[in-house]
Amino acid sequence: MADQTHVLFVEDDDVIREATQLALERDGFAVTAMPDGLSGLEAFRADRPDIALLDVMVPGLDGVSLCRRIRDESTVPVIMLSARADSIDVVLGLEAGADDYVTKPFDGAVLVARIRAVLRRFGHAGGTDRGEVGADADAGGVLTFGELEVDTEGMEVRKGGQPVALTPTEMRLLLEFSSAPGTVLSRDKLLERVWDYGWGGDTRVVDVHVQRLRTKIGQDRIETVRGFGYKLKA
Repeated sequence: MADQTHVLFVEDDDVIREATQLALERDGFAVTAMPDGLSGLEAFRADRPDIALLDVMVPGLDGVSLCRRIRDESTVPVIMLSARADSIDVVLGLEAGADDYVTKPFDGAVLVARIRAVLRRFGHAGGTDRGEVGADADAGGVLTFGELEVDTEGMEVRKGGQPVALTPTEMRLLLEFSSAPGTVLSRDKLLERVWDYGWGGDTRVVDVHVQRLRTKIGQDRIETVRGFGYKLKA
């Protein structure tokens, strides 16, 4: 298991749990599958997986609450599984700290692709392959926006001199804004750059993460440009 990506999968439906576990294992993942939230939390604490797949509706401790508990302890990537694309549970899961979600029923290949996309950005959570951030940073790699400081080399953020704890997804989102302060970035562009979507995705993922980021760095630091997207105030 040490050489494999370890997935924690929490799903109460026996058929879905067993079929998905087999599919993930065929693709080279090591999988710990649990039928409820409490056993899932125990497995998370015992095994410290590389990524967690959490069904929203599981007994004992629902998926949203489990996501919150995990996020209190770790920045490990979390993907929520929801039976309805328009469910409020999707937004609740993202607000609880999930990085992405997949709608059930899902194709195994789609799930694997989304897992790998999340892991790719977590593998270089703060990097940018375009060199844009470094071009505007000072010699220490620190960008300053008022009382907000973004260390693009140390992957640290400070507000008023105090450290700000960001998840890797939030850090990548902030780096996108920091690389082009004052420039409007569309939701589709952010989905492509931060979430690695080469196709149209659900822009609620962007909106919820922007709101989460605002609560940490300041509500007025990221401006909504209605009908176009968001921009970081320089």
